[in-house]
Amino acid sequence: MRFIKQSWCAWMVFSVMVLGMTTALSANAQSKPMKHAKRIQLATGAALGPDGRLWVVGLNEQGQMFMQSSPVQALGQWTAPVILNTQQDEMAADGESRPKMAFGPNGWAVVTYTQPLPKPYTGFVRMLRSADGGQTFSAPFTVHQDRQEITHRFESILFDAQGNLHTLWIDKRDMPPKGAGPKYIGAAVYGNVSKDGGATFGPDYKLADHSCECCRIAMSNTPDGKVAAVWRHVFGEQTRDHAFAVLPGASAVASSSAQGQSKSPVRSTFDDWQINACPHHGPGLVANTSQTGFHMVWFGIRKQDGQDVPGVRYARLNANGEPLLSTVKALPDARAEHADVLAHKQRVVVVWRSSEGSTSTLKAWVSDNEGQSFSVKVLGQTQGPNDHPRLVQRAEKMLVVWRDTKEIKVYDVSQ
Repeated sequence: MRFIKQSWCAWMVFSVMVLGMTTALSANAQSKPMKHAKRIQLATGAALGPDGRLWVVGLNEQGQMFMQSSPVQALGQWTAPVILNTQQDEMAADGESRPKMAFGPNGWAVVTYTQPLPKPYTGFVRMLRSADGGQTFSAPFTVHQDRQEITHRFESILFDAQGNLHTLWIDKRDMPPKGAGPKYIGAAVYGNVSKDGGATFGPDYKLADHSCECCRIAMSNTPDGKVAAVWRHVFGEQTRDHAFAVLPGASAVASSSAQGQSKSPVRSTFDDWQINACPHHGPGLVANTSQTGFHMVWFGIRKQDGQDVPGVRYARLNANGEPLLSTVKALPDARAEHADVLAHKQRVVVVWRSSEGSTSTLKAWVSDNEGQSFSVKVLGQTQGPNDHPRLVQRAEKMLVVWRDTKEIKVYDVSQ
């Protein structure tokens, strides 16, 4: 494995109540240490471009959105930060809500973020578009058609094999006014599709009712060129497990009959966690490229001998998103949190952060037989606040991006 670093500074703390401990998030994009005089939102998105360059996007100490890239041949040799035009939007860049970046065909690249609105827990999903591979970007625009001051947050983006851009987000447009109508549990997952790299969008469509309100949505390309997603879902009154769905294609979304409709998603985890709150702890998903189905990681609490046992778990899903129960494994770390997963052919990599006091350790669980067996590797360790680890991939290239208060670290876990 290879380790590359750049000097960083940040300060951010995110309390994970379900673990009974405080976990720290941090990020920044400065080449030298800076003062910790104010709290800065610095969670960062990362992506590998078509030419193999590693890109990161986040907020600097002035709250401006910046972008940097590094060549795959010399990871860590960053270009100078470029400030993107966000028109003085307020931007969410912490924990499960962070800027994202995705590359498509024809030189298309997009960056998204949530713009918080004045009312608590409300926001717009905003996007910047590039037609020259990320060299220049448009001013930001709102992705969804609904413009109410309600929840449109926790977006995820991915291009499918045909070059269509899929955007999903958590949405509360179906919540009835207080005291009116039946109780609506949780939120909903809404989405849209762009055929031209974000220049125009099809109509908003509802993928599913009753999602959890504040967990990230995981998306993955499928072997047949589509896009699949998993998210924390509310089953029944307050069972917070996970749901799976393959996203509709651009032609299906354009059909007026698809608007306002949602299908019952496939249940992909069975922890039966009873909680009337959002754990702020989303899943990870990736297709199994050598066979049908998917690899998934998630956090949950399940009953064992009458006790609530929290933990991050891994499992394989079949092509329909149903779990292969014989493959369910608990990660070998009781303090594991915010795990992610990637795979290429036989290789499966799970990464997570493990925090104890002020010390956080970055770990990887690596399999070279499609998840039948794993070995643990310690990738790094830091003191104080730090960000969630991010896994990024293009074909066989798999990288882990992790930030603490001093530096950004990149680990190559491809082999």
